[in-house]
Amino acid sequence: MRISLIQTDLYWEKRDANLEKIETVIDTISSKTDLVILPEMFSTGFSSNAEKLSESPGSVTFQWMKERAQKGNFGICGSYIIMEEGKYFNRWIFVSPEGEVWTYDKRHLFSPGNENRTYTAGKSRIIFSFRDVRICPNICYDLRFPVWSRNRNDYDLLINSASWPASRKDAWMTLLKARAVENQCYVAAANRIGIDGNWISHCGESVIFGPRGEFIASGRPNEESVVSGEISMTELNDFREKFPVMNDADRFMIEF
Repeated sequence: MRISLIQTDLYWEKRDANLEKIETVIDTISSKTDLVILPEMFSTGFSSNAEKLSESPGSVTFQWMKERAQKGNFGICGSYIIMEEGKYFNRWIFVSPEGEVWTYDKRHLFSPGNENRTYTAGKSRIIFSFRDVRICPNICYDLRFPVWSRNRNDYDLLINSASWPASRKDAWMTLLKARAVENQCYVAAANRIGIDGNWISHCGESVIFGPRGEFIASGRPNEESVVSGEISMTELNDFREKFPVMNDADRFMIEF
């Protein structure tokens, strides 16, 4: 599977401008790709202005994703603001070119930035398969909570869509690499660049790690780019068979 991470600046709270810009970036992908990963709140930036910016399920941004997936024959994913049953969610959505849809609501809301005062936390960890790769999604801050991401021999690729600040870039790389090694999986993480409407700087450094913690592809800091790399299920399964550490993992249950 070929993965492409979209590392771009975002217009603050301007959905249509962001969709147009991201579409232009996607069009620069020079070779066929299977999966396009967008940052957290890719249509607005990481905003708490949910009353103004939220969309209903199946609205404008979803239709844009559906059209892009069909046109490019790839899966596309990222999070944006959804309002459903009177509640706001930071919802990650995956759309396949065949129109299949999977959704994940961010579990760990960033309380230091008061995200929990606006949004409702998700309660479901999801796993789904796309082109023979089992995928587990995370959103940004979820990365800090390894129990939530723990591989139960049920996924191959951990995806993180993020608005991770430049001030904590060392933690970003350390945690992503740790998730890859401890879960014997691929990790693909798309982070934005630029300064948002809260004057927080983001440096990008989008990356794909392999199950040994090796770099497969990475974006340069503060540069708008498409970061692409290949992952191999054959290589992953061979590694897991030769070094079956997950057989010795502790069992646990998550309480809500």
